[in-house]
Amino acid sequence: MSNVTIKRVGELLRSVFEILWNKPDGLTAREVFSLLPKTIKLTEEELRYSAVTNLPRYERIVRLATIPLVHAGWLTKTEKGRWHITEDGYQACKRFVNVQDFYKEAMRLFEERRQPPPESVMVLEIAQESAWIQIEKYIQQLNAAKLQSMLAELLRAMEYYPSWIAPPEKDRGHIDLIAFVDPIGAKGRRIIAQVKHKGQAVTLEGVRSFSLTLGSNDYGVVFSTGGFTNEAIRVMASGAYEKITALDISAFFDLWKQHYSKLNQDARRLLPLKSIYFLSRDP
Repeated sequence: MSNVTIKRVGELLRSVFEILWNKPDGLTAREVFSLLPKTIKLTEEELRYSAVTNLPRYERIVRLATIPLVHAGWLTKTEKGRWHITEDGYQACKRFVNVQDFYKEAMRLFEERRQPPPESVMVLEIAQESAWIQIEKYIQQLNAAKLQSMLAELLRAMEYYPSWIAPPEKDRGHIDLIAFVDPIGAKGRRIIAQVKHKGQAVTLEGVRSFSLTLGSNDYGVVFSTGGFTNEAIRVMASGAYEKITALDISAFFDLWKQHYSKLNQDARRLLPLKSIYFLSRDP
């Protein structure tokens, strides 16, 4: 970023914060970069693609410039490439009205903590975002039977005992999988699962309808590749359906990754993962 002034970097960062300001759930990096040219006028040089990174120059500038903001605690970036402004970030924006002072303070905090070079951190961020896009697309392209099998294998890795999986020819209903909490089902408690695939987000009415299939000793799992509506998420978070666990693709993948070492080889082939090591951003 040697040819970019501190003032220009500050202007770009302010535009990023403007895009994220009223987005409490954040946005993906791809969404931020698609909106940035509509928020601030970019120069021809900033729009030019780099032959080295294959990124438009403005994206490379912003990616590098936001790294100090993350270490300052003003911005968070998930491994899946979702960006959120933190409460400290909102306060910093109000405290440092001048765009140059805003960026200088973030750089001061970054240098003070002696973090890894921004270039290495940017490489990691791009790799994580690309990996998640690929994984999400892969899961979306699977058929319902494969997803049922994956959920069954995940439950086995979590030390539950699937006893029934809906056959492929079964008409779609409320129940796609049943598992017990002990090997022979002697304790009577069951996990009843529903897999919703290639459809709209599950609504509150959908959650309510599924809850009616649960007995007094049953616990429910709804795995929806289309996610859940805001209303369904809000009501479930309130504890109204405390016996039902909602899994979107992100939550399902986090569990798959967490229990990956306990999956057998056949199960791993359903969604195979491989670790790659990068220079850490942490001390």
